[in-house]
Order: sequence, then structure tokens, then C-alpha cells
Amino acid sequence: MGKITGFMEFQRLQEASEAPKTRKKHYHEFVRRLSDQEAAVQGARCMDCGTPFCMSGCPVNNIIPDWNDLVYKQNWREALETLHSTNNFPEFTGRVCPAPCEAACTLNINNDPVGIKSIEHAIIDKGWEMGWVLPRPPARKTGKKVAIVGSGPAGLACAQQLARTGHEVVLYEKNDRIGGLLRYGIPDFKLEKHLIDRRVEQMRAEGVEFRVNQAVGGSAKNALPAKKLLQEFDAVVISGGAEHPRDLPVPGRELKGVHFAMEFLPQQNQVVAGDKVAGQIMATGKHVVVIGGGDTGSDCVGTSNRQGAASVTQFELLPQPPEQENKPLVWPYWPIKLRTSSSHEEGCERDWSVATKRFEGAQGKVKKLVAAHLVWKEGKMVEVPGSEFEVAADLVLLAMGFLGPVQMGLIDELGLAKDARGNVKATTEGAGCYQTSNSRVFAAGDMRRGQSLIVWAIREGRQCARAVDEYLSGASDLPR
Repeated sequence: MGKITGFMEFQRLQEASEAPKTRKKHYHEFVRRLSDQEAAVQGARCMDCGTPFCMSGCPVNNIIPDWNDLVYKQNWREALETLHSTNNFPEFTGRVCPAPCEAACTLNINNDPVGIKSIEHAIIDKGWEMGWVLPRPPARKTGKKVAIVGSGPAGLACAQQLARTGHEVVLYEKNDRIGGLLRYGIPDFKLEKHLIDRRVEQMRAEGVEFRVNQAVGGSAKNALPAKKLLQEFDAVVISGGAEHPRDLPVPGRELKGVHFAMEFLPQQNQVVAGDKVAGQIMATGKHVVVIGGGDTGSDCVGTSNRQGAASVTQFELLPQPPEQENKPLVWPYWPIKLRTSSSHEEGCERDWSVATKRFEGAQGKVKKLVAAHLVWKEGKMVEVPGSEFEVAADLVLLAMGFLGPVQMGLIDELGLAKDARGNVKATTEGAGCYQTSNSRVFAAGDMRRGQSLIVWAIREGRQCARAVDEYLSGASDLPR
């Protein structure tokens, strides 16, 4: 694939990005995609591997060597068709996926994997610019109706696949706009929302009906009873997120200024979209402490800096990972190593092995955080004697992950069985895959597997669509 000697002749090239000092002043994307020639050179670096581990490292099983070769040969349209054959939304993954494919790349043994994510980004953006991304309405209608609850990447992928095969699809979203966490979880500086809007228009042309401001189950105003879907549709797919955040039950948690990350991030996305948010949580002029070292915590850092925080500090409970993984031990699997995001580059103090002991404040508002360092001893984390310290904290953002889907409402009303982690129980293999304890209800994405990546959500949405199609039609031509 690519140029036979390309991996020896050409160096890995990172996508260029705007300098941190200037990009902190706006909420637009700041990464520039590769030019056609730059992408071709990067495609030339793809080796003629006997086993392309990149494909097994990619949850949607993208046919990566093929489109690398096509880009090297400047056959962009066929590269786009190959990319779309496995991934409904490469403009999303090309921007926010952590690229496990690159960790699995054979060249990663030398720390310079093929820039797979950057090539994907270039292919799909060129495809939209050239007008090659068009609606694909079905040639015939099946007469079957499917309801999908949740419009994140799993729900969108499932809806598009089912609509293209001829089923009547109605997608329900409790918020005012389509996209789930793509819309209100990921900041605009990582993923601009017009990218979602144009996909929604494509899917409308393919026959998907979108119903926003429509909760299903629960006690919210105008919520649709969950069982009503079973009366009106032949099958129901639940593809909501894992929206139950992990809390931090320490003294002072009730103080004003201590918030979950997903109370903070969606508000700024709404403002960028032109909405007015009463009582918006703001970091302006405040000492911000972010608790949690993952992607959500990183997004809090970037947003806080753009709002003009006086300082931003991020704590992680686990020890600091190594700067370089042990390649012979972990390759081609996803390694645990120190990762510095673009938001960290914009300004952030980071510390590891930190446990928050309490919050302290005045007049009911948080003013400082008291913490201590930890060390592993006999398989447990214990406090280091004399390590207690405090930091100024006017705003504390809890970004410690999610425990699973919210149980009350949709899941309970449908009486669905849950697994040991509290997710909706459904297998992904064999007969009845993605079916819940109610054979007419299917589950995909974070609601089924727990908190995960966008690329896993797309995979599950696509596979669930095939399972639904088989259930309704007896067989399916949709890919898994």
C-alpha cells in the first residue's frame, strides 16, 4: 500500500494548528487539515503490512490501507467511498477520535505511525467541498417503522443505516438540537456544530424524521410515555448516553461553585450557538480546579481558559503515567501513557495521585480545595503522611467519568434488564444481538456498553441497525 519505500523516505507530519495564545480568544476549530499533497505523502508512508493491525485497532474496522493508497494516488472520490463504507461520520472521528488505529499501526513501533486520523480528516473535508457527499434515499420502502431514542453518534448512525435500507425512522431527542454529546458535550473549538447540521439535512433527505424537545419516559414536561413507542413502532432502539456522573461525596460538596462538568460544558455550547443562558456557570476571573484527567476534564480546561480563568489546575486520582509506553509489551493495543491535549497546551497546572479531602468556603461559596497526595501500598491507594495541601478554588468542575445511563424514566418504564454495571443488558454476538430483555427493544452505544468513545458509538449504531433490519425483514444486507 502507498509507496513501497515511503515509510523510509517520508516523516510523519502533524496537522498544523493555530498558536495557543490566539486560539484561546475564540471557539472555532483551530486545526488545519493537510493539503492534498501533504495527505498524499502521508498516505505513501503506509506499509504493505501482512496484517494491517490498524484495522483491528479501529472499532469500526475502517479499511485504512486501502484509502491511504487511494489518497497517495490522489484518487480522492474512491477514497471517500471506501471511508464511508465503514464509517457514517468520518468528519466527527477525524476530529475527536483518539485514534486507536494509530496506536496499532506497525510504524508506531518506531513512534511515528501513519497519520491515519489526519488523512481521514482530509478525505471527508474534501468530499464535502467537492459536493460528493449526497443523500442516499432508499430505492424502496419496507413499510416498517423504527423509533430511535437519543441522537448522539450511535443513534445517528443507526438511523441513517435503517433509513437507507427503506425503514421509516423517527429519531427522538430530548434537547432542542440534534447531536447528543456531539452537540452539547464536545466544545466547538474541537467540533464545530455546522458539521452536525449538514449531516442532519442529509439524513432528512434520506427519510429520517427528527423530533427535538421530546423526552421519552420520565416525568419531564411533555415527556412521551416510553410504552407508547411500542404501540406505534415495529421496533425501538434506545441509544442515549451514559449520563449519570460520578460524584465526589466529600465535606463541602454542597457549596456553590462545585459543579459537574456536564453542567458547565453544555452552557457554553449553547451560548456559541446563539442562545442566552440565564445564570451561566462562568470561569471568568476565577481560580478553576478540574477534578478528573480524561477528555471531559481537558474540555473543561480549554473552555475555562477561553472564558478568562485566573488559573486552571487539573487533578487526577491515579499516578502519572509514563511519557513513553513499553512498546514490546503493549503494541498493538492502546497504551497507557502521558497525554497532553491541545487544551493543556493553552495553560494548565496538572498533578497526579491527588485525592480531594474537602471543599472550604465562605458565605456558602467554595473558596479552596484541600487535598493530599496518594501512594500505592499493598494494592491500595493510601494517603502520604504530611502531604495535605490546599489550592484556591472559586470554581470546581467534577469530570470523573460516568456510572452509566440514568435509570429512572425510559429504562424503568420499559422494564429492561440491566447488567452488573447498571447498563441496559444486550449481547453483541449471535442470535438476538443488541436485543434487550424486550425483544422489540434494542440498545446501542453508551446506554448499552457504558461511557466510551465516539468511534465505538458509531460501530454499535451500525451493528444495531443490522440487527433491527434482520429482526424486521428476516435478513439484512447492511454491513456489521
